[in-house]
Order: sequence, then C-alpha cells, then structure tokens
Amino acid sequence: MNSYLLGLYEKSMPATLTWREKLEAAKAAGFDYVEMSIDETDAKLARLDMTENKLEEIRSAVKSTGIPLGSICLSGHRRFPFGATKEEDRKRSLEIMEKAIILAAKLGIRTIQLAGYDVYYEEGSEKTRADFIEGLKKAVLLAAKYGVQMGFETMETPFMDTTEKAMEYVRLVDSPYLGVYPDSGNITNAKLIYGGTVAEDLQTGKGHLIAMHLKETVPGKYREIPFGTGHVDFQQVAEAAFNLGVRRFVGEFWYKEGTDWAQIQKDACKFLRGYLDKAAATC
Repeated sequence: MNSYLLGLYEKSMPATLTWREKLEAAKAAGFDYVEMSIDETDAKLARLDMTENKLEEIRSAVKSTGIPLGSICLSGHRRFPFGATKEEDRKRSLEIMEKAIILAAKLGIRTIQLAGYDVYYEEGSEKTRADFIEGLKKAVLLAAKYGVQMGFETMETPFMDTTEKAMEYVRLVDSPYLGVYPDSGNITNAKLIYGGTVAEDLQTGKGHLIAMHLKETVPGKYREIPFGTGHVDFQQVAEAAFNLGVRRFVGEFWYKEGTDWAQIQKDACKFLRGYLDKAAATC
C-alpha cells in the first residue's frame, strides 16, 4: 500500500460524465480519489444547493466504485471573494463558504482548497485586504464547527503566490482548521520572480501543509501545460513535500475536447507516481 494518496482533478475529464463515470475513470487511470471542482460558473456554484437525492447518488457512486471524493477545489471565490468591494458580494462569499463546508461534511470530504485572492476582478487595496481577513476569520469558525480543514492554494497573482505569503494569513488566523495547500506550478513560477527554490518556499509552511496540487507550468503561464513539457522540478517538489509530512497530492490538469483524455489521465498518473514513489522510498 502506498504511503500517500494521489487524487485526480475533476476538470481533467469531460463535464458531461456522471459522477459514477468520473469516479470509474479515476479508478481506471490509477488515482485514489477525485477532487471536486466548485468554480465561479453558475453550474458549479449550483452544486452548493444539491438535493438530498443528488447527494445520495454521489454517495452511491463512491460506494460502488471505491473511489471517494477526497477534497473540494473551491475557486468560486474568484467571482465572489472575501475582499470584494460590494457588500452583497462579500455576503455571497461567506454564503458560498458555509455551503461548501456543509457540502463537504455531508459527503465525508475533509479538505477544501481556498483560492488565495482578496479580490480578482477588482483592484486590491488595504480595505480589500482587511475585508479578506475579516471574511477568513468567519470562515475558519464555520470550518471548526463542521470539522472540515481548509488550505490556501498558492495562486498566480502577487497577493498569495507563495507558501510564505499564505503563511502570513495562516499565522494571523491561528486555527488548526486553516493551512496551506500549495500548487507546485504556481510556486515554481513565483520563484523565478522572487528567487530561491520551491523547496525553500515550502519549508516556510512546515507543520501547516495539508495537501499539494501537482501541476506543470512554464515561465509566465500557469495552466494547460502537459506534464513533462514545462519547468517544474517534480522530484524536488515531491521530496520536499514528503520531508514536510505531506501525504495527499492531486494531479491538476485540464480536459481538452478531441483528446484521448482517458489515456492522458493514465499517463499523468504514471508520470506523477514515478516521482512520488521515489520520494516515498527515500523519505
């Protein structure tokens, strides 16, 4: 049995698949679980109001396939961030947060990845940062109530593009329910700007890293780069993560229409496990 779990990002497969089909695809490709996406689209945000019948359908799919939903990637806050300038958008951000936490609790999901933005479509300021912190403190109490852990993703914008920056807010809030869920590709790009290594940046989150996104990037580009064609040093990432106690990883990549997505999933699993298995054997 592996000493770690490797999850699959839901957006790596066609949106038209049923949950059972998605879980079966993840299993066939060799992954251990699926990370649900709740992004800023109306269709994904509607998941926060799933009926009990829909929830039972998902539970049934998990039971029959043996592949759980292990985490939620909550990027819906890009549209409705904690630091939004409009009060109604800030209220919506907390509503999204509470519903996501309750959904996770109902489905047995333990981890929610948070987008590290104070605002995304607006200009940031001291006010947006202050509102972000206020919303975050409320969110942590909701997470504590339901026993669901949250972790900041290191993003592609200067507000929170490194583990070190994310840790500023983790320490400020000071709760066991908030940590860092770093993204290997985003940090790799950030280190080109700030200097140092990915391993050094991850070290700043020691004791607070709850999981990791394994994603490929190239300088200045943050998504849809095939594994092995970019500049992420996956061996360094894997070894640093293992040494810091990380044991949950998610392969983050995207479905492209017209591709053999099932084979791409299998290839990605093999690619990532090659580095993870080597790191597990030496750490």
